Amino acid sequence: MAKRPGGTGDSWHGHFESKRVPEGVWMRCEGCQATLFRKQVEQNLNVCPECQHHFSVSAAERIAQLLDADTFEEWFADLRPADPLGFNDRRPYPERVRSEQERTGLNEAAVVGQGFIKGIRIVFGLTDSGFIMGSMGSVVGEKLTRAIEKATDQQLPLVIVSGSGGGARMHEGILSLMQMAKVSAALARHHEAGCLFVSVLTHPTMGGVAASFASLGDLILAEPKALIGFAGPKVIAQTVRVQLPTGFQRSEFLLEHGFIDRIVARKDLRSVLAQLIGYLSP
Repeated sequence: MAKRPGGTGDSWHGHFESKRVPEGVWMRCEGCQATLFRKQVEQNLNVCPECQHHFSVSAAERIAQLLDADTFEEWFADLRPADPLGFNDRRPYPERVRSEQERTGLNEAAVVGQGFIKGIRIVFGLTDSGFIMGSMGSVVGEKLTRAIEKATDQQLPLVIVSGSGGGARMHEGILSLMQMAKVSAALARHHEAGCLFVSVLTHPTMGGVAASFASLGDLILAEPKALIGFAGPKVIAQTVRVQLPTGFQRSEFLLEHGFIDRIVARKDLRSVLAQLIGYLSP
């Protein structure tokens, strides 16, 4: 081993080890592949400073970004999923749920409650793609439905941020699919009562979530370049056997074709929501 002048090979090795950059300081952008300083990305609301790629954020981060500090009050946090089918693929469904709860710190893929956005009281819900891809099981549907009903009863504006790549949760079978109709019916009653619902679509918003409550907003906003649709583009291409248009199912394509109302960068979302709610709420 080559020795450092005036020292030993071991001391040189130790010197080299002390100069190594700690793990996790740098990260790679999924959009432009640039190597980024993680702390800078986090300070930029988890958006790439080079290409503006929007990274996924957790439920806690989303709440902190959008709502006034310390105003969020969570509702129905004690609800837990059951195992109606005794589902078992690589491991039993209850074991999978426990593992996700420990990993994410969430009880389920949906978090709902009330809070304030620039002083305006709202009912707020979100789905977190970090928990079984944000898929909609019975508890997700029940939480969202109860939150919508409270918004209706109290005549409050409603904001739901969707980040669900999993659609309906197959582990709960037909009970999961029923949530699409249940949440949609609650939203219809909310609309009939003259209340505002703003739906915010993030990457990814797919499957049964996109086919139900996520697409039923009085206003539908989306983050840039979010993947939004029912089946994924690869599945569609293989099924219909045609070349899909460039950017198919991305926010920009959907805005051009009238599916969403506006694309809003993450740094502007809080202000835009407050403005829209202030203008449009009764």
